Amino acid sequence: MDLGLADRTVLVTGGSSGVGLATVRALLGEGANVATCGRDTARLAEAAARLDAGDRLLTAGCDVRDADAVHGFVQRAADRFGRIDGLVNNAGQSRMKRLEETTAEDWRDELELKFAGVLHPLRAARPHLRASDAASVVNVNAVLAKQPEPRLVTTSAARAGILNLSKSLAAELAADGVRVNSVCLGLIDTGQWTRRHAADGSGLTYPEWQARLAADRGIALGRLGRAEEAAYAIVTLLSPRASYITGTAIDVCGGVGRGIL
Repeated sequence: MDLGLADRTVLVTGGSSGVGLATVRALLGEGANVATCGRDTARLAEAAARLDAGDRLLTAGCDVRDADAVHGFVQRAADRFGRIDGLVNNAGQSRMKRLEETTAEDWRDELELKFAGVLHPLRAARPHLRASDAASVVNVNAVLAKQPEPRLVTTSAARAGILNLSKSLAAELAADGVRVNSVCLGLIDTGQWTRRHAADGSGLTYPEWQARLAADRGIALGRLGRAEEAAYAIVTLLSPRASYITGTAIDVCGGVGRGIL
């Protein structure tokens, strides 16, 4: 199916690895122009070199907590491609701490990163999105937003806030013709899990180790997700063919979600 993304321009934050990079690759495959940013410029350049993008890819070093840097990144993309039709807010990380281990600084840093990671790119891109005939924003979130993990207490709380914010943004931006949706991820097979397997010393093969992890976490499909599986959901929501979908959240989690909403 043609998703109608050819020659459109999409911004992707955190595009140097994992789900962000898979989303960049999928968008390029659909014929879109892509601008992506990351804090580690060397890693971003290495990732970009592996993509068959021609002149349809713009990369930039940028910390989403820096509003001025984000504005500069968005403006460069608009100047380069002449339009912005989509925004994927993917930058972020998890903070592995239980409540008794957290400090006031942990809470402040986690909330700043999660909310700045959505609000700064959106504020910078909003005038350009308003001019598009099929504008879409996708906030990459996690099932933690709906079912907190005690080992990730600050991240769980911050992600719940972003899910709530996404609902508010969907209602407010509808008048501008801008759709806002969320993709809530479960465990996705990225570099952190291969590193944990290597350090585990269990003697299990990686597929065996994954299966044990999936059983421990209650993942119905019995494995971790692949980055491209998450990217497919993101790119689908960016498509003009999803023009009547806004204010919703799609779980990409292998059946680990226990809630009905």
